[in-house]
Amino acid sequence: MGDEAALLVADLYEAAGALRRLGERTAAAEGLTQARWQVMSVVAESPLTVPQAARRLGVSRQNVQRVAGDLVERDLAAFEPNPDHRGSPLLVLTGAGAEALGRVTERAAATHRAVFGEIPGEDVHAAREFLRVLLTELDRYEADASETDAGAPEPQNR
Repeated sequence: MGDEAALLVADLYEAAGALRRLGERTAAAEGLTQARWQVMSVVAESPLTVPQAARRLGVSRQNVQRVAGDLVERDLAAFEPNPDHRGSPLLVLTGAGAEALGRVTERAAATHRAVFGEIPGEDVHAAREFLRVLLTELDRYEADASETDAGAPEPQNR
């Protein structure tokens, strides 16, 4: 099982890299980066502070702050007062930002149809189910490791 698990991890990294490259090309066709697209997507659902958006995306606050600044500079987003926290404004899309997000989302949907067109829907569904189980197990492992503070064994220096 160890070899198969290692090969699966390698395949997942390869697929993630290919999907990131595809996402960058998709975003670039609309004058965006994938990072801008991701931040725009999370704040399109509801206005968020930079730290909230960073948590949702699983990235650093500093990274989202930089991207948010780029979006504001390009008039794709704006900061609005936060009634719950004066020092942490909410990032919201502007009209131009919502239009750009709509265009890149449409382009992505067309790309997904082309990429996944020959793969049976049942296979895609089964892959998603497996990934959800894997993510649940990874979350459980991380929680157990942080509770015991043991984590994975450290590599031996030779």
